[in-house]
Amino acid sequence: MDNNCKPKSQKGQWQKGVSGNPAGRPRGSRNTATLAMEALLEQGAEQLINKAMTMALEGDTAALRLCLERILPVRRDRLVQVDLPPIGNAKEISAAMATIFMAIGEGKITPSEGEMMANVLATQTNVLVAEELESRLERVESLVKPDEGQR
Repeated sequence: MDNNCKPKSQKGQWQKGVSGNPAGRPRGSRNTATLAMEALLEQGAEQLINKAMTMALEGDTAALRLCLERILPVRRDRLVQVDLPPIGNAKEISAAMATIFMAIGEGKITPSEGEMMANVLATQTNVLVAEELESRLERVESLVKPDEGQR
């Protein structure tokens, strides 16, 4: 083996990307026990669902929670409709932030939705600042460097 390529670290752990068993278990393969359990559950799935629904309707809160979590999954992000002004500089971002705060205050969007929108605008601010700094640096460099053609 090449001395430059050490498969194990000093602690005896395999280096990242190096396998101790290159002919080992294929990616994505599954245990036979897991496959057998899934087959059993599939056979009795309808009966299990009916039993859980019956228990939920009889007042079993755990069964009710289980059924509701499957019928009404956890809510994901929703489409937020807030008319923001065009954004091209920091003043316009400030106006957009004010629009978001007003939408929160009026109940048009939730505070967490407003926070996410404000984070997007903060990222946009960072991009605009970086663009402005780059532009200023280019102007300064063009003033400091003599023209290549004047040498």
